[in-house]
Amino acid sequence: MKFTRDYSAEIDRLKNEIETADAIVIGAGAGLSTAAGFTYSGERLQKYFADFVEKYGFRDMYSGGFYPFPTPEEQWAYWSRYIYINRYMDVDNGTYKRLFELVKDKDYFVLTTNVDHQFQKAGFDKHRLFYTQGDYGLWQCSEPCHQKTYDNEETVRAMFERQKDMRVPSELVPKCPVCGKPMSMNLRADDTFVEDEGWHRAAERYDEFLRRHEGLHILFLELGVGMNTPVIIKYPFWKMTYANPNAIYACLNYGEAYAPDEIRERSICFNGDIRDVLNALV
Repeated sequence: MKFTRDYSAEIDRLKNEIETADAIVIGAGAGLSTAAGFTYSGERLQKYFADFVEKYGFRDMYSGGFYPFPTPEEQWAYWSRYIYINRYMDVDNGTYKRLFELVKDKDYFVLTTNVDHQFQKAGFDKHRLFYTQGDYGLWQCSEPCHQKTYDNEETVRAMFERQKDMRVPSELVPKCPVCGKPMSMNLRADDTFVEDEGWHRAAERYDEFLRRHEGLHILFLELGVGMNTPVIIKYPFWKMTYANPNAIYACLNYGEAYAPDEIRERSICFNGDIRDVLNALV
């Protein structure tokens, strides 16, 4: 059920929950990065991908990532731009930093489906982060022949700087160091996604955090999570709030802020721009 209460009163209520909670579990989806300035269409698309838009008619960066390009050189020209502007370029308008200021002195953990590395860039402790769906900064074997990922920053920067006519130099096309097959992004798109040692350690730390705070006053703070993959963040947050009488659920989401009736009285929902709400909280 969607419901509306007085905005300023809800801001005060959420401030109080942040200050008094024994622990804060942040669940972040694509809407948080959108609020931070990571738009995948419109002006940014035209600025960085005008040639691909003209040739292929792409309407957003995301769909272009699935296009079967005719050569690996063209594929990596597209992907190196995609990775560079969404992972290595400084884009955040302060949204992630404001969130960090709110929770930096609290016992927190972050569960996110975002793959743009913005939490660490804003100052969040990497040992309190679980990137469930991968990272733009990592490659893996496309097979995959082994369960390991590889940092791509040096090669991506070279691809971005040296590409011409929508192609990267052939010597920069990444190949698996073990089997020689093409490398691919470490992004969860199908059953080839590599869950490496770092992924499993982060999953264990998240599980341990939840066990350690079971039954305590926990604030489940959900930011920009849609219904594409609700089983990762949204549904578990609802379930854990319902099971723990001391827990509070907060949802910040433009156009999609709601909670089930069963936890309505222990829910705080803001149907508005996440950046604006975080500014008000700070």
